[in-house]
Amino acid sequence: MNASSNARLHRRIVLQATAIALGLGSTALAFAQQGPGAAGWPARPISLVVPFPAGGTTDVLARALADKLSQSLGQPVVVESKPGAGATLGADYVAKARPDGYTLLMGAVHHTIATSVYRKLPYDFQKDLAPVTVVAMVPNVLVVNAAKTPAKNVAELVALAKAAPEKLAYGSNGNGTAQHLIGTQFQASTGTKLLHVPYKGSGPLTTDLLGGQVAMSFDTITPVLQHIKGGKLRALAVTIARRSSVLPDVPTLDEAGLKGFDIGTWFGVLAPAATPKEIVARLNAEMVKIIHSPDFAQRMQAIGAEPLGGTQEEMARQIREETAKFAKLVKEGGVAIE
Repeated sequence: MNASSNARLHRRIVLQATAIALGLGSTALAFAQQGPGAAGWPARPISLVVPFPAGGTTDVLARALADKLSQSLGQPVVVESKPGAGATLGADYVAKARPDGYTLLMGAVHHTIATSVYRKLPYDFQKDLAPVTVVAMVPNVLVVNAAKTPAKNVAELVALAKAAPEKLAYGSNGNGTAQHLIGTQFQASTGTKLLHVPYKGSGPLTTDLLGGQVAMSFDTITPVLQHIKGGKLRALAVTIARRSSVLPDVPTLDEAGLKGFDIGTWFGVLAPAATPKEIVARLNAEMVKIIHSPDFAQRMQAIGAEPLGGTQEEMARQIREETAKFAKLVKEGGVAIE
């Protein structure tokens, strides 16, 4: 091999080595940009925090999602209940959790309301939590204890309430929840005064509703559906703008005379704000695939829920818009909690 050939070979080796080095450098940079814990995630069980007691709609949805997500991620997704303070204790716990993709929140419309209801919250729902995706929307339904509350429709219930101001009690999932705000809007729309009784979640609320400790509730369809079908609870109206597919004979509040009444409950997953973007994107992709699957849709239909699933940006926009909308309703209703 002559000197010229040696020189060409040397240049080729140098160029190849440089290309390999640049490639390795790019790979290292990509892993570095993923942030701590992004590479190889998930390597251990994931906690999905439910800010209400077991048995309610949030818990039911979380378990349905966790079951499928465990299969797709290859790691257990454990539902962890942290109830209290109108779902804000669980939200605060996740907001302050290590942002490594192993602690998630099953949030809901309640959190966009709590932002305005509570004068002081230890977290900022929009700044301290990163949206992953909206999972489902569940209509709320006005129900009464069939044996102890004689009203057969909304007009009769309004008449009962007006005849005994602040005597007819309605239960909610806690101060600052959708059920609470629906109750305040119902009173404003009908000129009635009801007694509000807050609970930690749908489980204890439904127990007392069946026992007659409270006369009525505006809870989501899921925890009361079996009792409506069993005749122990009577459904008077759904609180969204269209009828529910699982209760097609029950009118909307708008149809019952409360024009423009349209408040439902959505549920979605969020992560601590600093969670690596790659992990949040992976979670979104896996969850949306599950939510749009026929099996999940069938499970949602059975509990009166409408599966949604969408982008992180869509959920963030929904949170912004509803926070502003509910701030106005909270102010009009004079709802405030220290």
